[in-house]
Amino acid sequence: LDPDGPEPDPTEGRRLMLARHADGTLSGRFELDAVGGEKLQAALESFVQADRPAGDERSRAQRLGDALVQLCDTALAAGSLPVLRTVKPHVAVVIGLEDLAGPATGRAAGRMGFGAVISAARARWIACDGTISRVVFGPDGVPLDLGREQRLADRHLRRAVELRDGGCVFTGCGAPTWWAEVHHLVHWLDGGETNLANSALLCERHHTKVHHGFRVERQPDGRWRTWRPDGTEIGVPEPLLPRAA
Repeated sequence: LDPDGPEPDPTEGRRLMLARHADGTLSGRFELDAVGGEKLQAALESFVQADRPAGDERSRAQRLGDALVQLCDTALAAGSLPVLRTVKPHVAVVIGLEDLAGPATGRAAGRMGFGAVISAARARWIACDGTISRVVFGPDGVPLDLGREQRLADRHLRRAVELRDGGCVFTGCGAPTWWAEVHHLVHWLDGGETNLANSALLCERHHTKVHHGFRVERQPDGRWRTWRPDGTEIGVPEPLLPRAA
């Protein structure tokens, strides 16, 4: 006898509602069954607990938000998501050459795949570890030339950077190599070369920080140092030594 009836299908109660705002930001609400919620919490918590650098003042909500973005970033980079019409899912930005190459912030210069509009500065950050595809349009808006994609850091260079840095080089961060993106210390649009000396591994959150005024620099002895936008250096306190007997 089963007085409570059959076990309900948990997928019937799952909901995810997303709303895109005028500035391109996204908000939403979701409902998950107990097992689905456990899976989400387990995935997010793995990123939250692995990214707790010294002096981190983020709230719990901010930590979870960063974890969700990092979870998506890692899944996209793994290349294992479903392929749609022969194209792997990716973050796409359409931007004019002048805006991409220029130094100005360029508000509303880039258009993303789902319709959001971003600044030229943010598009340059995305291009830092992306693939550039050149398309030349004629005066009537018809594409005249489709240039070959240019990979900024091939797999050989990335492997060399991973072996040298071992993970995110931002002071106090312990994000592993598979979270990280290859950052050009001197941006390639400013003449920076795509080589080992001009590369650094940064996780998604700290890559964003570096493109918003923070700076990382590799010392001659191989140590990395990090500075805030105001010029002060971020330091990690020395570990406490055991008291002598």
